[in-house]
Amino acid sequence: MSASGFTDLRDKLKSMTPHRDNHSVPDGSEHSGVKKRTRRDSGDEQQQQEEEEEAARASEVRKVKSGITQLRVFTPEECAHIEDKIDEVVAKGDRGLYREHTVDRAPLRNKYFFGEGYTYGAQLEKRGPGQERLYSKGEVDEIPGWVHELVIAPLVARGIIPEGFVNSAVINDYQPGGCIVSHVDPIHIFERPIVSVSFFSDSALSFGCRFQFKPIRVSEPVLSLPVRRGSVTLLRTRPNAPRLDTPSLSPSSNPAAERRHVLKAKRSHRKADPDAAHSRHGNEDASENSWRRSGNSSYSEHTSSRRVKMRRH
Repeated sequence: MSASGFTDLRDKLKSMTPHRDNHSVPDGSEHSGVKKRTRRDSGDEQQQQEEEEEAARASEVRKVKSGITQLRVFTPEECAHIEDKIDEVVAKGDRGLYREHTVDRAPLRNKYFFGEGYTYGAQLEKRGPGQERLYSKGEVDEIPGWVHELVIAPLVARGIIPEGFVNSAVINDYQPGGCIVSHVDPIHIFERPIVSVSFFSDSALSFGCRFQFKPIRVSEPVLSLPVRRGSVTLLRTRPNAPRLDTPSLSPSSNPAAERRHVLKAKRSHRKADPDAAHSRHGNEDASENSWRRSGNSSYSEHTSSRRVKMRRH
């Protein structure tokens, strides 16, 4: 036996290198609490973020709703009479009997301007808000007498709009799958409210949609507002929410995919340059456009609807 007390070198080496079984290894208990707290804190932060986003969304929805008024005005019989008149407008447009700027055609959507017309979207030489301009007087047809009698007069009689407020009426004719991109009726051209009346079928106004082109995509709206046939929708602009009156007829919120006609009544300021109507460009993507659903659409019917939009310049 050596002085060190070991007869086998292997025993000595073993004594100098503690065996794993005998070695005290930290079980991580000191750090496990930190990890758990980290995971818990991360979960709390995520939950807080989700709650803040939900609160912001709810606030935005409240703001949007605060600028909207909806009324049931026209009976089914009155709607049918007005719809016959709208069909006459479409037929007249197909025969080329209107002035050049009265009719604006795009895939799945036609617009008929009466009283006042203006440049927008791909028609502008310079893009961006505030660039829209009224056409010179006489470049679009006057508001038809039936619009005054059957649509505007009942709204005045109910106190919805004052006498003489409307000097612009637009008929938007949407085919199944058609829509219009999110937009704001130009504030520098049109007074508020914008009055919108729906015919031929039910649809929806979608607020807060984001459109992407090539390939075309549309996000979920902040608010999808049901619009019934014969209903009147008044849209107002809030100074602190410039995009609150940005309706788009999103096909994702129009499950019936019916033909829709929208009559919008407006009043224009006519303080924009009357001769500033710009030449049309080839690209239609940036204009009030149309959107076709994919082949797996849930659409089951193939009629269309129209909306009449009345405004004052």
